[in-house]
Amino acid sequence: MRNDQCDLQQLTDEQLCALAAQESSEAEQLLVSRYSRLVRICARPLFLAGGDSEDLIQEGMVGLIKGIRTYDQSRQALFRTYAEICIRSQLVSAVRRAARDKHSPLNNYISFETPLFDTAGFVSDQKDNPEEVLIGKEEWKERLRALKDQLSGFEAEILQQYLNGLSYSDIARRTGRSQKSVDNAVQRIRRKVARQFTSGDISKG
Repeated sequence: MRNDQCDLQQLTDEQLCALAAQESSEAEQLLVSRYSRLVRICARPLFLAGGDSEDLIQEGMVGLIKGIRTYDQSRQALFRTYAEICIRSQLVSAVRRAARDKHSPLNNYISFETPLFDTAGFVSDQKDNPEEVLIGKEEWKERLRALKDQLSGFEAEILQQYLNGLSYSDIARRTGRSQKSVDNAVQRIRRKVARQFTSGDISKG
């Protein structure tokens, strides 16, 4: 690693943003590296809910880069806070486009928070009736609770680590399973999530 790259590693996110604003590609790339896991964490619940590719992660990366390039330190907000807003905003926009184009179950934003399945986020336009939004939230919470009951202990463990942004290889190492076993578990979870959030019906397997 070159000395200038070593020096960049010592800088804060805010200092790197200032350098990126001066067209330092190295500073921008370092910020992208630092925040790539946050992008995965933000994107994966949406991907599980009905996505069929890694496109949402790419959308999240677009949001991150927008955040790097538009961050204004004079507003006295931490870059991490601003970056997460930009990432989530980009993801919600992508979800709404998918809903318009494909009538996808991704037209709702689901947040799997810790502890597992305790809460569900719900994105709606401001014009939505507050009572309808509340009913929608309660309905999604019920579906999440039903989904939790249908996951095996191994699947629940895999899902929690997957949503925390860990790679298949990291999860395999932590659980003592093969990457293929991890992938199979994630695919089973995706099928269960898709069934739950489209029909409300889940069966084992």
